[in-house]
Amino acid sequence: MTRLSTSSLHQLAPGPRRFNYDRSALRPRLVHLGLGAFFRAHGALYTEDCNEAGGNWGILGASLKRPDQRNRLAPQDYLYTATQTSAEGRNTRIVGGLVGMLVAPEDPQALVQRLAQPETEIVTLTITEKGYGHDPATGRLNFSHPDIAADLASLQAPRSALGFLVAALERRMQARAKPFTVATCDNLPRNGALLSGLVQEFAAAHGAALARWIAENVRFPASMVDRIVPAETAQDATLVEAATGLHDASPVTHEPFRQWVMEDAFSGPRPRWEEAGAQFVSDVAPFEHAKLRMLNGTHSALAYLGYLAGHETIVDAVNDPPFAAFIQRLWRDEIIPTLKPPTGMDLHLYAAQLLARYQNPAIRHRTWQIAMDGSQKLPQRLLGTLRDQLQAGRGTALLAHAIAGWLRYVEGTDDLGRAIDVRDPLLPLLRQSLAAHEGSKEKIASVLAVEQVFGSSLRHNTAFTGALAQAYGRLASLGARRALASLSQT
Repeated sequence: MTRLSTSSLHQLAPGPRRFNYDRSALRPRLVHLGLGAFFRAHGALYTEDCNEAGGNWGILGASLKRPDQRNRLAPQDYLYTATQTSAEGRNTRIVGGLVGMLVAPEDPQALVQRLAQPETEIVTLTITEKGYGHDPATGRLNFSHPDIAADLASLQAPRSALGFLVAALERRMQARAKPFTVATCDNLPRNGALLSGLVQEFAAAHGAALARWIAENVRFPASMVDRIVPAETAQDATLVEAATGLHDASPVTHEPFRQWVMEDAFSGPRPRWEEAGAQFVSDVAPFEHAKLRMLNGTHSALAYLGYLAGHETIVDAVNDPPFAAFIQRLWRDEIIPTLKPPTGMDLHLYAAQLLARYQNPAIRHRTWQIAMDGSQKLPQRLLGTLRDQLQAGRGTALLAHAIAGWLRYVEGTDDLGRAIDVRDPLLPLLRQSLAAHEGSKEKIASVLAVEQVFGSSLRHNTAFTGALAQAYGRLASLGARRALASLSQT
């Protein structure tokens, strides 16, 4: 089948929507680090809508690790399809706003030079929690992280996102040029302030003058992003071909819902994203906390417990009554009580909307995909909620089952005895801690000593350690499904 590209657009089948602007008028004013499926189905589409209304914001993607995405998109002139899918059907559009892509390890200086160009107004990031080179439990820079340590030794060929940002900002300072805005779109609490702090720590270790210039000039707006974007499957690619009549080597599929809440704190110009539906607010935190705890927290809970029970996707898990009952109780009893509702937002209605989104049969978001890198995700998604519940003197039995589910998952065997392909940067340390003891209480005491995940105080909270040991023991003896069913009877 003919490959999607500029020259093959005239062969596009009737039905799919294509961009309405002249791509040659786009300028690479936005550089995105970590060009995966999520950004291409979220931030890139907000920008696409702005360009269709008269903007000229071209997006230059950058991979910090591998060339795979560039190799798929370059033969297509960086065009790709984005398909909205629901029980009502599928709607596909051709996206034209991506104008190129760099692969950092192939030529680190090329990326530094592009970031340093005055034409680059905004740098956005979706590099996942583990891409920031920090300690998730404290939010501080991890100076022993291999990429951070290498970049601090020499910035001639950066390896980390922080290294690229600081190297490029240093060039801007030396040229007496205006800085770019740095806007993270990752699921991290207070993500703008967190990234600002990490850049400051890195820059201070590199040079005091640079750290002062960054503090005085560079903006790091906080943001909250929301859209379910499952990993692409062969079936999705086949459906795109049927709809368009063209082969797309890198399509994205997404749910209808999308949300982007941002601080309007930019160092220079930005797209008029609000005209595409983005919200600009003075304080992102209430929106961020609601989304991180209610969506990402229950996504992780369903991923670990659901995978243990044999559920391949989130929709499979929530259609199993014990799992649906569990997350509804988790929202009601242990998550919503910790939240301050954003203005105009009913958190109980939001929980009902989330359940409906999880139940979208057309979105098959794999539990294994969500389960990756749990040591980096749990501090933001579950442990903050847990600490607030403990401080208020409220129960944590449901949160304890979600965390125990992660520990059982990390051990590497599901409830049917099948091996799990666990992906986590702290996996050797976690498994060593869990394998050092036989009893539930001893295992829990050992793993809670991993301060990179749990910090230093949780292991001393007897209410929590007891609840976690009990949950771990119940999951080990009953399996996830029977354990959750027994919880619904209490």
